[in-house]
Amino acid sequence: MLRAALPALLLPLLGLAAAAVADCPSSTWIQFQDSCYIFLQEAIKVESLEDVRNQCTDHGADMISIHNEEENAFILDTLKKQWKGPDDILLGMFYDTDDASFKWFDNSNMTFDKWTDQDDDEDLVDTCAFLHIKTGEWKKGNCEVSSVEGTLCKTAIPYKRKYLSDNHILISALVIASTVILTVLGAIIWFLYKKHSDSRFTTVFSTAPQSPYNEDCVLVVGEENEYPVQFD
Repeated sequence: MLRAALPALLLPLLGLAAAAVADCPSSTWIQFQDSCYIFLQEAIKVESLEDVRNQCTDHGADMISIHNEEENAFILDTLKKQWKGPDDILLGMFYDTDDASFKWFDNSNMTFDKWTDQDDDEDLVDTCAFLHIKTGEWKKGNCEVSSVEGTLCKTAIPYKRKYLSDNHILISALVIASTVILTVLGAIIWFLYKKHSDSRFTTVFSTAPQSPYNEDCVLVVGEENEYPVQFD
């Protein structure tokens, strides 16, 4: 009985543990390293790159930025599973003519690139960056697109969750572990108490005083009934 009751006691606690470590806005987002990602598979008409970007900002995010080979591979793997559009998807990058360099819309540093073409002599005004979903390489293209069939968005894990997540998880784990231990101990104590109570009741019942059985008394009574007293 005790063993059968434990799964029912542990399931809510496991759900609490899962909720405690969830850092992204909802289950539709995917977490990788310190960021959360969402792929919006929706075809929209656009007049500028800002229209594409608004798809992400409406979800509290920005267009995708990539900062290392591992992140590039993760995005590529995610797109291969979900993307059903053209082979290229827009990155959240623009060409800044003020200092003649590419920059990310989310203001993060340009610490990584995977360009297939490194020609710096070309005119890069109104140039955007695209991720080729089959090779994972980046290429330059015209920003003047009339429509997009999907947008990949990214948001950083909030400061509290990012820098306090270890302590948060540790505290949650300790609380959950304590709850499980107390629940199991309580169930064991109740089980032992119940068993002891039943055993005590049986012992008391078996040791209760019984009326003595006397064969002589029975015999006398029998004889009296057999030879009733005669009154004159």
